[in-house]
Amino acid sequence: MTSLNGSASVRGHRHVEESLLNDAARVQAADASGMLRALASAGAQVRESAALAAEANLSTLADEGRPRAVVVAGVGTAARTGDLLETVAGPRCPVPVVGHRSAGIPGWVGAADAVIAVSASGRSPEALAAAEAAGRRGARLVAIGPPDSELQALAERARAPFVPVPRRAPARASLWALTVPVLLAARTLGLVRINEADFAETAARLDDDAERCRPDAESFVNPAKALALDLANSIPIVWGSSPLATVAARRVGDMLAANARYPVVAGSLGEAGRGRVGLIDGIYGGLVESERDIFADPGDQPEPTRLRLLILRDGGLADEEMEAGEPTAVEERRADAVVELSARRGVRCEVVQAEGASPLERLASLIAVPDFASVYLALAHGLDPTAVPAVDELKEFTRR
Repeated sequence: MTSLNGSASVRGHRHVEESLLNDAARVQAADASGMLRALASAGAQVRESAALAAEANLSTLADEGRPRAVVVAGVGTAARTGDLLETVAGPRCPVPVVGHRSAGIPGWVGAADAVIAVSASGRSPEALAAAEAAGRRGARLVAIGPPDSELQALAERARAPFVPVPRRAPARASLWALTVPVLLAARTLGLVRINEADFAETAARLDDDAERCRPDAESFVNPAKALALDLANSIPIVWGSSPLATVAARRVGDMLAANARYPVVAGSLGEAGRGRVGLIDGIYGGLVESERDIFADPGDQPEPTRLRLLILRDGGLADEEMEAGEPTAVEERRADAVVELSARRGVRCEVVQAEGASPLERLASLIAVPDFASVYLALAHGLDPTAVPAVDELKEFTRR
């Protein structure tokens, strides 16, 4: 029996049901809202959104030549599309790409600039305010969201291109559906060099990872289930070794927090080296082992919550990274050092290496498996990965 004293109740609350993950029928029953199916559609989202963007007549965006700057307006997953655009464009991008996560648009935006307003629901106040302000100031506008939405109505009033992306719930399952039109709009504006082969290879990569992470593949061959079990009952630290890998790390943090309700530290390994790497010496890192009473009965003490490091690495585009002032060799040495330092302290660390020729495919290779892992981790804890009551309550409070 589990008593209501501190340690026993903590152990019960943190229980992870590993057997559930290796029973496909139970996994599918637990995932009643279909989050795994939504993630498995990522490759199809790339193809569908590319076709929808082709029908949206984005070519009108190029009539006035290259803009002075491009603002990607949105929040949550919509905002991540701007991060993906910035990293795919890279340091050679001829104009600034600015992510804007609050209502309206920056005061300097005018007729010389372009605004991409993105909303998975088509009604987020931030995207709507950005689209309205862009039209009022004469900036070029392209809007991306569900058909027959408030955002589409605003775009039509401004006579701006609109890419109708089918609504999916929750919004975080629509990352690729929203990202592809953003990239295609940026290509039309002359910001990125990306072709149909890049999209096709990225979609194929996402399809392959969905197959590897399918519910009926057991944990010893399913990389997402294995990662979920490795992260169970931990505080995940997700660091990217390069700008591209850092964008992926932040997406991984989003998904672990929203789906599995795990507190996550996510960001750049370069920034971590200026201070946050000290976490491995803290009370959740190597210090736990050093202060453990070796004479105590293990049954009398709950298993301590430990850090788990997930390092995302990307070694591509060395020449562009050197232009940005961060040579790949430095990034690789830093990642090697953190792996070694973690091992010395007994802090478990897993490394995911990007694969693929294009930046977009390498991003997909870093994101796909952790996306699935966040869902499996939620299911193993008995949580619905789709429904997040606190988010719904917060939205209700702010509407009052």
